[in-house]
Parts: sequence; C-alpha cells; structure tokens
Amino acid sequence: MQVCGACDMVQRSEDTWKKSGIWWQRMLWFVGFAVLLYVALVVAMVVMERHFIFLPSRYDAAAFVPPTPAPQSRYPELEDVWLTASDGTRIHSWFCRPAVARPGGGHIPIETGMTLLWLHGNAGHIAARYDIIGLFTAIPVNVFIIDYRGYGQSEGQPTEAGIYLDAAAAWQYLTEDRGIAGDRIVIFGKSLGGGPATELASKVEAAGLILQSTFTSIPDLANACYPFIPKFVVRSQMSSIDKIGAIGYPKMIIHGPADEIIPYRMGRKLFDTASEPKTFYEVPDAGHNDTFAVGGAAYVAAVRAFIEGCTPE
Repeated sequence: MQVCGACDMVQRSEDTWKKSGIWWQRMLWFVGFAVLLYVALVVAMVVMERHFIFLPSRYDAAAFVPPTPAPQSRYPELEDVWLTASDGTRIHSWFCRPAVARPGGGHIPIETGMTLLWLHGNAGHIAARYDIIGLFTAIPVNVFIIDYRGYGQSEGQPTEAGIYLDAAAAWQYLTEDRGIAGDRIVIFGKSLGGGPATELASKVEAAGLILQSTFTSIPDLANACYPFIPKFVVRSQMSSIDKIGAIGYPKMIIHGPADEIIPYRMGRKLFDTASEPKTFYEVPDAGHNDTFAVGGAAYVAAVRAFIEGCTPE
C-alpha cells in the first residue's frame, strides 16, 4: 500500500510538472508573440514615419480661380512666385498684397511696410488657405506663403531637411530679390510649420516669430500620440524646444486648449522656454484646425497688435 501511495505521489508530481511546463510554454509563446508584435509596430512606424508627418496634396493651377471679391472689400492680390532651394528643388509660392476691390472692377493696392512669411501645416496646399490669407492681408500685411517640396505645385518630396531649405529659400527671396529688410518680416509657423519657422528664426534676424498650434519636437509629439514608441527611434526631430530660447526678438505663441492633435501643454512649454520678449495667446475652445474660425476678430486683433509691436518706427 505504501509503495502504491508513493507511486501515486510521483504520478501526481509528474502531472503537475507537465501542466506547469505547458503553462510556461504558453506564457513564453504569448510573451514572444507580444514582443514580435511590438517590434513589428515600431518598425512599421519608423518605415512609415514620413507619411505620418507629411500629408501633401496637389492642385491644378489652371482650375484654381480666386473668388470675386465684393466691392470695397479687402482681399489678397496674388502673385505667383517660383523659388529654387539650395539643392535645386523648385518651390511654388504666392506673394499676396492687400488690396481693396473697386466697384467697377479692378483693385486699389493697400500699402504696408510689413510682410508675413507663412509656413503652413502638414496637409493640403496654399490654394486651400486662400480665405485665411485674406484674414492677414486685411490687417494689412503682405503675406508670402510657400508650398513645401511635394506640396501643391512644388517639386520633390518633403523631408525635414528639405523643408528647412524651402524656408531658407523663402527668406532669401524676400530679403534679396524683393529687398525687404529682415526687421520688416514676421515669420509665422502653423502646426508642422512651427518646425521650419523656428529653425529659420534661429538663423536670421526677423521682426518677430509667431508659432500657432505647434509642437515642442516631433519625438515629443510621437510619444504623446503613441506612448509605446521610444523617442530614440524617431528620425525626424524639428526640435523647436531646443531652439526657441536663443531667439531674441519678439515671439508670440498661439494655442487652443481643445487641440486634439498637438497637446496644448506643448504650446505652454514653448512659451515657458522662450526668452523675453514673448506673448502667449490662448484661443478659448479652439481645437487644432479651427483656431482661425473660433478666434475670429479677437484673434486677428491680437495678431495685428503683435505685428504692430514688431514694426520699426
């Protein structure tokens, strides 16, 4: 009987060991699968990184017809400009002058001494921003807006280094070809445009810098959107947070607390890191893409006041 009892104990021990072994095998398989899935996701994000950051679209220049302005209304008078970046890429842009429509047709130009260099967000093209251009020319200021490489009619494919070259070409055109003094130019970066705007602003002497709904850096934004992605695997940087403190001329940071794409806290952090003189303008209830509409007349007035404060006497 004792022998049989011992046999039973051995058998039960073997059964327990087998069950334990099966459990560990399943656990190891699950962990291995999870690790492989994680690595695959990270690799996919790295490979597709450029497509997450840049969402360019094209438009048919022949099909774009600016709306007819109402008599006596202010509107942007467009001039097509082609730039050549230092690497030879051709960049399409508009130089937009403020004007007033005449009742019988034609227009009356509005003279202004200031120019806004606009670097737009990661989607669309300049033609999709015609109405918003009108908000700024009504201030009045000239607006020079470019389509990065790969956007609109511009050549090439967008990259971080490439759009820096595009912004530099825009500055060179304004200051050299048009003879506009740097202290008459305000650099404006919206969303993605905050990256090249801050890069350019750190290398030139402009009248001012406006950053709207933009990020501290691409790795910070990637981590905020996808916490499982390590920052060190993100190749694009656009680290505005590391550059803004060295910019000595006036800066204006604009952000909406309801921004669903770029966290509001990033706008606050940029402001906190920036050196004086600086201004933070919060657009209550504004998300990421409706800041202009939600801000309305108060937004335009705030931007006008900032630009006037940057204007040389």
